[in-house]
Amino acid sequence: MNKIFTSIILSTLLVLPSHAGDSHITIHTQQGKNIINKEIYGQFAEHLGSCIYGGLWVGENSTIPNINGYRKDVFYALKNLNVPVLRWPGGCFADEYHWQDGIGPREKRPKMQNNNWGGTIEDNSFGTHEFLNLCEMLGCEPYISGNVGSGTVEELAKWVEYMTSAGDTPMAKLRKQNGREKPWHIKYLGIGNESWGCGGNMRPEYYADLYRRYAVYCRNYDGNQLYKIASGASDYDYNWTKVLMKNVGQQMNGISLHYYTVTGWTGSKGSATQFNKAQYYWTMGKCLEIEDVIKKHINIMDEYDPNKHVGLLVDEWGTWWDEEPGTIKGHLYQQNSMRDAFVAALTLNVFHKHTDRIKMANIAQIVNVLQSMILTNNKGGMVLTPTYHVFEMYKGFQNATYLPLDITCDSIKADEKRNIPVISSSAALKKDGAIIISLANIDTDNAQTVEIQLDGKKTKILAGRILTCNAITDYNDFDQPAKVKPAIFKGAKIKQDEIQVKIPAKSIVVIEAE
Repeated sequence: MNKIFTSIILSTLLVLPSHAGDSHITIHTQQGKNIINKEIYGQFAEHLGSCIYGGLWVGENSTIPNINGYRKDVFYALKNLNVPVLRWPGGCFADEYHWQDGIGPREKRPKMQNNNWGGTIEDNSFGTHEFLNLCEMLGCEPYISGNVGSGTVEELAKWVEYMTSAGDTPMAKLRKQNGREKPWHIKYLGIGNESWGCGGNMRPEYYADLYRRYAVYCRNYDGNQLYKIASGASDYDYNWTKVLMKNVGQQMNGISLHYYTVTGWTGSKGSATQFNKAQYYWTMGKCLEIEDVIKKHINIMDEYDPNKHVGLLVDEWGTWWDEEPGTIKGHLYQQNSMRDAFVAALTLNVFHKHTDRIKMANIAQIVNVLQSMILTNNKGGMVLTPTYHVFEMYKGFQNATYLPLDITCDSIKADEKRNIPVISSSAALKKDGAIIISLANIDTDNAQTVEIQLDGKKTKILAGRILTCNAITDYNDFDQPAKVKPAIFKGAKIKQDEIQVKIPAKSIVVIEAE
């Protein structure tokens, strides 16, 4: 292994000599200026597989314990995450969803076929009221994805009026007839989704003009101020971002970006739980490549918007593996191993560094789909995934002030193109004065001793937690729901005004100090 130096400020990697297993971090406690937007910890719920039906929603008459139709166990697990924002109803589903089918008495709502995801017949029992009421109960901001692909300007304009108008307007009257007197507060509105693909197979020039038209008629009612988000690029499509920044510019508040850690879009993507060490390290390299992609999109945005008025929203990200054997094709149900936990930790560490431009991120997806927080079954069972535990351990970063840091650590060869740092880290100053530090040791075999300096500041350790495993392929299931779970971490100590941390192999640690 080679020794590499990661400068969070300069974003450079240099080969340096050192003793294997030793890592050094300097946290610049006086250089914090950007807040880590809590919306970076956003979630995504699409009408896909059992994410909504059976995941979030079972209905009031279900034998599964529920609160007004929402699964009780899932609701309280999400409440514990401090979910800041929830995106709905898609995804590809959004551009085939007609919102008026999902309002009014549930027994009278028309059924629909989910053409994108397995051809499932849905009864529309989970619609606008059910989603927005859930957001209120969770205390999170709703993010509505509007139908541009198969919808109309009038349809989306009326949906905005239905949700947000307090006046004597037709759609406000309809909402009141359906049992909701006061309007909801809606901040985030997506104008379409993946318009380059499942959202209409459009050219960026065409979509840019279409966005400008839709945005005019999605109006602000009665003090509700919409944050309008353009359908942005898929990972490496930098031209899409350039065209939108040139042709739409500050007429949009934000532009989205989608990036999946996936082995390929055709054929097998590989098993979520059966993989070897080489495949694991390749995944870490692919995961970390998101930073290069983000930088290139940001550079384009900076060219047209140097004052950073337009936010970048990574509103779909995460791992994408083969569906679990025996599950329904097209429902994208996959298990979630410790490998996925590392993808979550490393990606969140990257997002923290670019929070001056990244205003939101939404992992895909919240329950039972792709890199989910939670798995459920129809017998009332619930499992918290390793990814859930990362989000729970990291929630102290929400709205904290990002602190730049320098890392010197070993590297591992992920593939022919990539050498990746063994240690990934992030630090932030919380409002209570504590410094929260994340440390991820991706090495599957070797512990790492990390010496942390806080710019010479004397410190003491307040708390520490660790997420680790016996094997990198370990995961939680309904028979062993706590195989991978956080524990108290006691491997940090003060030594000559430094924090010295010994991190076991394949472990994620979060400590707080002051």
